[in-house]
Amino acid sequence: MKRIVILGGLGFIGLELSRSLVNAGHEVIVIDNLSPQIHGEVPVIVAPAGVRVVRLDVRELADRPDLIEGSDAVFHLAAETGTGQSMYRIAHYVSVNEMGTAALLEAIAKCTHRPKQVIVASSRSVYGEGAYVTEREPEKIVQPKPRTRVDLDSGRWEPLDSEGIALIAVPTPESLPFAPGSVYAATKASQELLLASASAALGINCIVFRFQNVYGEGQSLQNPYTGIISIFFNRARQGLEIPVYEDGLESRDFIHVHDIVRALADSLDAEVHNGAIMNLGSGRPTTVIELARELLNASGLDVPVRVTGQFRVGDIRHCFADLTEAKRLIGFEPRTSLAEGLRRFCTWALHQPVYQDKLSQATEELRRKGLAN
Repeated sequence: MKRIVILGGLGFIGLELSRSLVNAGHEVIVIDNLSPQIHGEVPVIVAPAGVRVVRLDVRELADRPDLIEGSDAVFHLAAETGTGQSMYRIAHYVSVNEMGTAALLEAIAKCTHRPKQVIVASSRSVYGEGAYVTEREPEKIVQPKPRTRVDLDSGRWEPLDSEGIALIAVPTPESLPFAPGSVYAATKASQELLLASASAALGINCIVFRFQNVYGEGQSLQNPYTGIISIFFNRARQGLEIPVYEDGLESRDFIHVHDIVRALADSLDAEVHNGAIMNLGSGRPTTVIELARELLNASGLDVPVRVTGQFRVGDIRHCFADLTEAKRLIGFEPRTSLAEGLRRFCTWALHQPVYQDKLSQATEELRRKGLAN
C-alpha cells in the first residue's frame, strides 16, 4: 500500500484516478479548490469511500506541507485549462499553474520525509503546432510557427513551412522543442521546467505526462472553455446546432480517461528515470467534423452540424501523439476506441442534469477581446 496525494483530485481525471488507486488498496488524499467554472457554484462531488478530501487552493500548499509529508507519490493535476480563456486571464493562469507548482515544490522542500515521486499532468499544447513533414523531405520533421491572426482572418488554416510549402502532420515525439502558441501552453511548459529544475535537488523522481484531448464519463458538462466533446453533447441534448470552427478539418487526438488513469497508476511501480517525459494519447488524429458526427451517432441525438469558419487565436491545427516512449517505459497501449469511448460517455451524460449552454457567451467574450472572429 502506498500513501498518495492527488492535487486537483476532485476534477475529471483526479476523481477517476482516486477511485482506481483506492480500489488497488492505496491510501489516498485528494486536494482541490472546487472551481465554480468546473464544478458549478454549488459543487456536488461524491468522493470515493476511503478517500480523504481537503479543500485547498494549490497555491496555498506551501503552508500545508503536512498534507504531503511522508507520501510515496504526488500526482499534480491541479491547473487552469482552456486555450482561449488563457489569452485574456493571463495573470490568473500564470498564478494557478506556475505559482501552484512553485507552492508544491516549496511544500516538498519543507518536508522531513519527502515524496518519492511527483507525476505531473502536462499537455500536448507545449508543442504548439506539433510535428510535420513535407512531401519533398518526408524524413525531416518540421515544427511550424503558431498561426497568426492574419492567417486565420484569411482562412489560411493549414500551416506552411518557411518557403510556403504545404506540410503534412505526423505523430509528435517528445523530442520536439517547446513552441507554445497560447498562455495556457506556456504555463504547462513552465510547470515542466520548474519540476525539472528542482527535482534532483529535492531528491524526488519526476515524471511528466503530456496529455492529448482527454474525454470520458465524469467530464464537466458546465465548462464552455474546454472539453469539446462535453460542449458538443450539451448543445445537442438541448436541440442546438453544433458549430464546428475553421473548415472542420482541424484534427485532435482523443484519449479516454480510463486509458489515462491506467497509465498514471502504472507509473507508480515503473522503473522510470527522473525527468522522463511521455505522450499519452490514442496516437491517431480525428477531424472535428468527424468527431461531431460520431458523437451524434453514439448519443442518438439529431441536430445540425455547421462548419462556421470561426476560429480562436491560440488554437492549433493538428497534433497527435507519438506513443513510442510511453510504450517503452510503461508498456502503454490505448485500449478504448473512440467509438466505444463515445458510447460510454453518452450513456453516462444522458443521465446527468441539463446545464445551460454557455458556448455562445464564451465565444462572444473572446470576440470582444479580439481573440476570435
